Amino acid sequence: MRLRIWIVTGIVSLILLCVAGFEFRYAWFQSQWISDYANRLHYQLGEGASEAIRFPEAGPFNQRLGYSLIPELQPRLQQRGYGISQQARFSSELADFADHGLFLPYREKTQAGLQIADHHGQPIYKFTYPRFGFADFDDIPPLLVEALLFIENRHLLDPTLEHANPAVDWPRLVNASLAMVVGTLGGEGYSHGASTLATQIEKYRHSPEGRTQSPLDKLRQMASASVRAYSGGPQTMAARRQLVLDYLNSVPLTAAPGHGEVHGFGDALWVWFATDIDGFSASLNGERGVQAQAIALRQGLSLIIAQRRPSWYLLNGRAELHELVDSHLRLLASEQRIDPQLADAALASPLVFRDWQTQPLDETIEMDKAIRVTRSQLASMLGQSIYDLDRLDLSATSSLDVELQRAVSSFLHSLADEEVARHNGLLGETLLSGKQAPEVRYSFTLMERTATGNQVRVQTDTTGQPFDLNQGSKLELGSTAKLRVLTSYLEIIAELHAALAESDADALRATAAQAQDPLSQWAADYLHSHPGSDLPTMLQAALQRRYSASPWERFPTGGGLQRFANYRKEDNRRRPTVQESLQESINLPFVRLLRDVVRYSLHHSVEDANSLLTNDRDPRRQAWLQTFADREGRVYLQRFWRRYAGMDEQQRFERLLQQVQPIAARLSVVYRMLYPEADFDSFSTYLQERVRVPQKPDRIERLYQTYRPGKYDLTDQGYIAQVHPLELWLLEYLRRHPQATLNEVLSASAVERQQVYGWLFRTRHAGARNVRIRSMLEREAFDDLHQRWQRVGYPFPHLVPSLGTALGSSGDRPSALAELMGIILNDGKRMPVRRINSLHFAAATPWETRFEPLSVEARQVLQPEVAAALRNALSAVVLDGTGRRLQGVFMTAAGEPLVVGGKTGTGDNRSHTMAADGRILSSEVLNRTATFVFFLGPNHFGTLTAFVPGADAGAFHFTSALPAQVLKSMAPVLAPHLGAPLPASAPVLARHRP
Repeated sequence: MRLRIWIVTGIVSLILLCVAGFEFRYAWFQSQWISDYANRLHYQLGEGASEAIRFPEAGPFNQRLGYSLIPELQPRLQQRGYGISQQARFSSELADFADHGLFLPYREKTQAGLQIADHHGQPIYKFTYPRFGFADFDDIPPLLVEALLFIENRHLLDPTLEHANPAVDWPRLVNASLAMVVGTLGGEGYSHGASTLATQIEKYRHSPEGRTQSPLDKLRQMASASVRAYSGGPQTMAARRQLVLDYLNSVPLTAAPGHGEVHGFGDALWVWFATDIDGFSASLNGERGVQAQAIALRQGLSLIIAQRRPSWYLLNGRAELHELVDSHLRLLASEQRIDPQLADAALASPLVFRDWQTQPLDETIEMDKAIRVTRSQLASMLGQSIYDLDRLDLSATSSLDVELQRAVSSFLHSLADEEVARHNGLLGETLLSGKQAPEVRYSFTLMERTATGNQVRVQTDTTGQPFDLNQGSKLELGSTAKLRVLTSYLEIIAELHAALAESDADALRATAAQAQDPLSQWAADYLHSHPGSDLPTMLQAALQRRYSASPWERFPTGGGLQRFANYRKEDNRRRPTVQESLQESINLPFVRLLRDVVRYSLHHSVEDANSLLTNDRDPRRQAWLQTFADREGRVYLQRFWRRYAGMDEQQRFERLLQQVQPIAARLSVVYRMLYPEADFDSFSTYLQERVRVPQKPDRIERLYQTYRPGKYDLTDQGYIAQVHPLELWLLEYLRRHPQATLNEVLSASAVERQQVYGWLFRTRHAGARNVRIRSMLEREAFDDLHQRWQRVGYPFPHLVPSLGTALGSSGDRPSALAELMGIILNDGKRMPVRRINSLHFAAATPWETRFEPLSVEARQVLQPEVAAALRNALSAVVLDGTGRRLQGVFMTAAGEPLVVGGKTGTGDNRSHTMAADGRILSSEVLNRTATFVFFLGPNHFGTLTAFVPGADAGAFHFTSALPAQVLKSMAPVLAPHLGAPLPASAPVLARHRP
């Protein structure tokens, strides 16, 4: 009986061993089971965000292509107005597969990268990474496949094994396992490892840092590779051939200067050996003779071997790599895998790497402004470097019209040619001379109003730099600021109409009598004289108000007295209307108009501002003056902090003494304040080394005692030394607190800031107090004005609190002016500006996600009546003003003139040194600009700017006639793109009748 049991057990064991041996070799059972399981691992694309999706957390491949970044990018894009319109959904089995930490089975991409198309779908940019590779398995030289499999995975393509699992090489796995056990027991186990090509691919693509860090990692790689291999069915020959192709096209081979990471044989051959993949294949296939074949074989073997330690073998370990290649050549020859003649030729051939000095990598991508602009926008939007952005598996759609963008760019660049400039009417008075044409830079923005927002169709400039002049600059654009002033002015008139229109005659008379600002008084008087006037009528009347153009008044503004001038002297004695001043761009009326706007803001934000400004007994003045002292002191401390940034104590002291005259008293007070503990001998030595006139010992003794610590307060010490007291205080504080930050300095100096301005509170300085309170009140008024400007797209965090802001001193940005024009064109509604219309990540992968702009309701930032009045006023600039050269230039498809409007502006930007009475003592040229902000018909609007940077701009005298003439000359380029029908919500543009 016992013998029978043993016999049965032996037979069963023998059968199991036979079945196991059969399965290990032919993989029949596992191929059926795993392929059936793999068929249930699927995903599909659905509308909206998906809850049935799992993103990879690690893996170089997932990180480079951006798959693991998608969850991080989602909130970032949501903040910028984008939402998920489509996203992949996992089957429950696939979700469970991912939850177990396995790598998802799908047809992975060996080449991917950023692709950008315009709003018509025309390509703007395409980056493919890796750049080179084998297109198909049959394109791989057979000798390269033979060498690779001999070294890494010998039985991978055995045709007798139809169902083989390429993830497991059982003999190698057993040997590696035994070696690990022996090693654990203290023996010297040795193995080549159990990795196959399939598990290697899983490792360098998906494992953390591309490494196997534990036995669990190896099992995860094997399981994932097995499921991936059987995803196409039980028979795996096609999958195994694909593994060879994928491995050769994606294996990591370290990084190189001027290129970055190197993946795949195609890129590696080019980067390391300056050999293109087609030439390599031809050589290795024997088409160029034995010598070329031998060199190609050595190159191929070098890369196959180098993948084990690429950073070592391809950079510093080349001698060791040479020896390994030689040994493998001999082994291949001895195993009759290569011809002995070829082996001998390869052994005799040197391995020549690229010489970085004589053969530097030149991978410059030819880029026009469309490419630069869109890549820069995407990099900013996604928070990625340009290098990383290019390598994302991402297709983006830009709002640009690439055909128009490139036509406009070409036209603007052509204007640097003197003959082209002459042909287009750019030479002449208020324009350019022939020699100046190449020195002018142009920037152009064109937007189109659509139902989903303002689409940027053209955004270009001729700087030739990555910097975007339209969207990234801050320029003084001259009289275009008048458009912003006019917008605020009409907005205030609308507010006053809303507040007063229902008042009776007595109330209006009382309001006019009590009004403390001219605009409120005019509004009350007008409504009293024209009862029942609606808002459009009152706005037109406001445009007919007159202001003096006299340049001889000195304006107390910006902390001093300033003078302003008109461009044409013949305007100096005129008293034009606001409308005429806009049409002819007369400066002084707008300076005075801004003064009225500031006064309105002041008297509506500060109760009884006149008393605060003139009544020295007003109890509120104390608090205002304290605020002034605090703000002014902060400004000075920040300036001094920057002056001494990065210096140690001795360097700071030496820097301070450079501005102190070597007079005994001044040197003494500085030293005694900064070094109160110094003894007399140290003081005496210091003084004798620094003072201009030698001092007697008794004099030095008196100075030591006279300026002892505590004898004078901080203000007096600064006065004696002729150094700002807060500068002395800062150096003394930093001596005691050398690691202090600026915030700590500002916090610690609150008392000293008030002490330094103590003189301001004394009775005899009433005039000084008035000046400073006026400055504070003006700042408050400009803060209110800034909020108005920001609502209509002003891009900067503050305005310069000066009436010079009416003429552009606060700066502006071409794209922001274009946005203001869009608001005016859109009946006062602010629409989002769209530059990127869609972002399509990971197409045809389990993580496919598409982002598109969310539907955003337009914000009403101006009353429609105000926008209409502005459109009519701007149309008059073209019909009978500084933009008149554009009259009748742009036509509809039916041959009717398009309604065109705009505002010109010229900025002669200089840094002035001013006298106390407002006179200019000296001037340094910074740049010159001329801008035309415009609308063309009901849908299109934008800006065109001419710009000359640097001191050379002083030789240019062009005005805004230049960009107007350029726009006129550009009409044939733009006209075919301006014929879109009106959106349903488009306002009707009235013809202006003077």
